Amino acid sequence: MWFDSGRICLDLLATFTPHGDTEGIRDGDELRLWLVGVGLVPDRTPLGGLGPDWVAAFRGLRDDVDRLVRAELAGQGPAEDALARVNAAAAGPPPGLCAVRDGEGHLVRELCGGVECAGLLASVARDAVELLTDPGDMALLRACEGDGCARVYLDTSRGHRRRWCSSELCGNRERVARHRRRLAGAAGVAGVAGKG
Repeated sequence: MWFDSGRICLDLLATFTPHGDTEGIRDGDELRLWLVGVGLVPDRTPLGGLGPDWVAAFRGLRDDVDRLVRAELAGQGPAEDALARVNAAAAGPPPGLCAVRDGEGHLVRELCGGVECAGLLASVARDAVELLTDPGDMALLRACEGDGCARVYLDTSRGHRRRWCSSELCGNRERVARHRRRLAGAAGVAGVAGKG
């Protein structure tokens, strides 16, 4: 369900694909899977308050971060309303971490003091603020060149020439499309030669 873009805030953006109208956070269960998948919440953490209001809050943050990131990619100034909301979310305290012993006596990570939506939002919003204010990371920010793909990611590849969010998905689709175009071109040339 989650895509590793190199930043948690960008992973949140990957939960919605505008061109395909694919919503990855339709309900609390999907939000919980995303929170665990990106490592914000340890797997066994109880999230008793998670409900439709959490889903709406994370979707709202996602929309604001998306507007800011895409404005930066386009070389435009930030949307001030989105920036104000992300800054307000980032100002909140993130959840605390504790080390506790599991059933086998090993130390494991756990969130302390109860988990609230605002604290988790603060973690993601702070990541967005860090990204947007880090010239090094911003220089690595890319939009996938795959047809119909709207994902953004940090290009940490050697030489920084990565073109797709995933070589296995968008890259493979592009290679298959290129192959089909070559075959169609070759068939068209053969058909014209046969008529001559």
